[in-house]
Amino acid sequence: MTGYGRAAATVAETSVVVEIRTVNHRFLELKLRGLGMAGALEDRVAARVRGSFERGSVVVSVVARGADAGAPHLDRARAGQVFRELAALAAELGLAPPTLAELLAFPGVMATDATALLEDPAVLALVDAAVAEVCAMRAAEGAALARDLAARLERIAALTAELEGHAAAGAASLAERLKERVGRLLGQLDPHAALEPARLAQEVAHLADRADLTEELVRLRSHVAQARELLEQPGAIGRRLEFLLQEIGRELNTVGAKAWSAAISARVVDAKSELEKLREQAQNVE
Repeated sequence: MTGYGRAAATVAETSVVVEIRTVNHRFLELKLRGLGMAGALEDRVAARVRGSFERGSVVVSVVARGADAGAPHLDRARAGQVFRELAALAAELGLAPPTLAELLAFPGVMATDATALLEDPAVLALVDAAVAEVCAMRAAEGAALARDLAARLERIAALTAELEGHAAAGAASLAERLKERVGRLLGQLDPHAALEPARLAQEVAHLADRADLTEELVRLRSHVAQARELLEQPGAIGRRLEFLLQEIGRELNTVGAKAWSAAISARVVDAKSELEKLREQAQNVE
């Protein structure tokens, strides 16, 4: 689902702005942008974001504005430590020691006032505030999606009930149609031929068994009911909903393949149309 959140504050005489944007994505994709952050802080920011979202492409932007926000500083202690470690490794491998350019490119050796600023706990508080705004926006969108999904599931449930009605009346209709067809066939082959009731009953039973929709419709009704209940549950439901919609599609395909009447085929087509719209919307669900 889409969402936007923004939080700003003055931290250590520097204006810090945190913006978070989310768009639809099948999985959780997190991107951190803006000023360079120490690895520990990146981990804490990522943990806060991942704890709030399960799906979506999430972009977190942290911007600091101030007179000295971008002024670079050399962390001599870290530079010395990094050089010693790299020089020792180079000696073991028979390589030349690291150059100054390579040393300065190592993360954490060159820092800025803003880099140190981002270690301030106040920045994490801004991240939390922005996350809260995004969640509120996504919740509003989710409520609208839930209403649309519920209406379409209700339509599929109604079509399922109609299919059950047609299936219940189908056995007698199949028997009559088969008797009529066999009678015409026998009449064409031998006008004096007699129709054996036992053989006809056997063929009718075989045809009725192949065309029986009971199991498929029971499963279809169960999947629809589970999907409707799922919409009422808190938390992330997107993946479970997609699974149930996949199973609903499987049962509709089987019913369509077994359909012996235009009425059944028409209702299967209508249900599949609603299902396709459900699948499209489910991709936006958390």
